[in-house]
Amino acid sequence: MQGESAYIGTGWSFPPEFGGSGEGVVMVSGIENITQSIMLILSTRPGERLMHPDFGCDLNRFVFGEMNESLISGVRSAVSDALLKHEPRIKVNDVLVTESEDRPGVLLVHIDYTIRTTNSRFNMVYPFYVNEATSPDLSAARVL
Repeated sequence: MQGESAYIGTGWSFPPEFGGSGEGVVMVSGIENITQSIMLILSTRPGERLMHPDFGCDLNRFVFGEMNESLISGVRSAVSDALLKHEPRIKVNDVLVTESEDRPGVLLVHIDYTIRTTNSRFNMVYPFYVNEATSPDLSAARVL
């Protein structure tokens, strides 16, 4: 189990949190670290990080686009490529993009992935707001 922990790693929580009473930065490990890493990759635009200008997923180019198969295919491809490039701890099995039935203008990005060291499979859903000019509610993302 120690080898798994070393491979998966420990990092700052996303979004960053600080413990009360000056305890420092809240850290996460294991599957939570990977889940938050995926969220960070999908929520970061390329160019936002000065020392890593290619880090992130270029989902902003799809904002305010016409909701059609071309847009859905583009989102799927952008997510798959970004995770392949920036998250080596996982193997992406599938990315499925569907329109939300409850919220117009929202695409649900279903990501099915396997953690390479444990061969454990997970799913998560990332909400992508196509027609809203607000920051994404990352609390709506979930691991299944």
